[in-house]
Amino acid sequence: MGALSNFWRLVQNENMKIYRRLRTWIMAGLLVLLTFLFGILYALDGGTSTLSAWDVVDQLTFLYYLVGIFAAIAAADVVAGEFTWGTIKLLLIRPWTRTKVLASKLLAVLLFTLAMSAVFFAAALAVSFLIYPNMPSALFPEGKSPALSILENWLYDYIKFLVITIFSFMLSTVFRSGGLAIGLSIFILFAGDLFAMLFNPVRFPWAKYILFTNMNLSQYYGGRTGPAGMTLGFSAAVLAAYVMLFLLISWFVFKKRDVAA
Repeated sequence: MGALSNFWRLVQNENMKIYRRLRTWIMAGLLVLLTFLFGILYALDGGTSTLSAWDVVDQLTFLYYLVGIFAAIAAADVVAGEFTWGTIKLLLIRPWTRTKVLASKLLAVLLFTLAMSAVFFAAALAVSFLIYPNMPSALFPEGKSPALSILENWLYDYIKFLVITIFSFMLSTVFRSGGLAIGLSIFILFAGDLFAMLFNPVRFPWAKYILFTNMNLSQYYGGRTGPAGMTLGFSAAVLAAYVMLFLLISWFVFKKRDVAA
């Protein structure tokens, strides 16, 4: 219990570093502001007469990409920032192993992704059900729960953002450059679908094993099968393998790095 308590104190310390920054609250405020703004704009465009509350929640899903961007920014800074400000030496002279230090940073970032997701979901539900009627959906087929359908899509997006976040975390650890980690992570976030089209598994069977082809889990929505017979379980396994690779690289580099340099 003592070791677990010490580790949790490390996580709390990393959380404080994240939430004491003005940037974090600006990102959260921007997320809420844009969600309410677009929800109101839909209403001003006559949406209250044609859209149900659940329809609007679904329409606002495109803003969830902001959570992916903000998570990549937080992950890019969590390790690289320590090197930039020179605080990594102070952190590592304390009686904690490097593995625990790195794990606490990763867990703090993952908790941040959950917190930002909760902020977005709460804002989307609030603006939708405050302004729009809770009537039968015009966008979802009869007999299918709009709430469950939206949650399924959100979960697919969250897994995608989680992979990008851990990729950004690895770049931050390996290159000690927050700018590089942010730039490459956001590039992959938005260009991933383009690469998936270029390297179609139907044309290139080996493409089933590359990261980009498996990141769009929404292609399996409703139990559908992906290109070249790919399934949700297959893509989940490939993504899990990449995540493990990113974490192993991060751990190995962080363990071996000479912080005195």
